[in-house]
Order: sequence, then structure tokens, then C-alpha cells
Amino acid sequence: MSANQDGFVKGRLKSLRYSFRGMLILIRSEHSIMVQLGIGVLVSILGFLVGISPTEWMLQTLCIGMVLAAEGLNTAVEKLCDFVNPEYDPKIGRIKDISAGGVGFAAVLAVVVGIIIYAPRVANLL
Repeated sequence: MSANQDGFVKGRLKSLRYSFRGMLILIRSEHSIMVQLGIGVLVSILGFLVGISPTEWMLQTLCIGMVLAAEGLNTAVEKLCDFVNPEYDPKIGRIKDISAGGVGFAAVLAVVVGIIIYAPRVANLL
């Protein structure tokens, strides 16, 4: 049966399989994803320890997901650039920098949200 005739449900299940495979590839091979996932786990443990609210959990989870998604897209752009042009090219370098900048925006926003959530709790401990 060809891919076009798989049907809607079967096609979505295949898409999920590809997505999970991509996540595993990122987690196993990309150091930046490993670090950011580790930070996400640590912040989540901290959330349990200090008892953040459901709204704070939603914001924290969205930020973790946003950073990981941005990093995954950045990695894809970098791999594609390296495939298309393995030699150094300033234009490719600029494309990679712009892609990394997207991750930077996501990371800065995640840190700001983390400060908003955790700073009052740390201040209460002092």
C-alpha cells in the first residue's frame, strides 16, 4: 500500500513515530538538548519541592517545551546548512546565527518566567 493510501489515522500514527524518533535522535546526539532537558528536569523537581501553582506549572512546562522545540529546529537548520554547504560560508554562518538567535529568545523568556515563578519563593527562604 502506498503512503497516500494509508488512511488518515495510520498516517498520523506514522507521523507520531517519526516525531518520537526525531526526539530520541536529538536527546541522544545533541549536547544542547541534553543540557536543556536536564535543566527542565531540575526545574520541574524544584517545582514539586516548592509547590508551584497549576498556572505556574503550565507556564513552566510551555517554556521548557518552547526551548526544546526551538533548539530542535535550530539543530535541523544547522544540519541542513552543513549538508547543503559543508565548507565555511559567511552567508551560511549568518543563517545559523539567526537560527541560534531564535533559541536565545526562547531561553531568555524561559529564564524570565523562571525568575517570576521562583524569585518570591527564594526571597521567602532568606
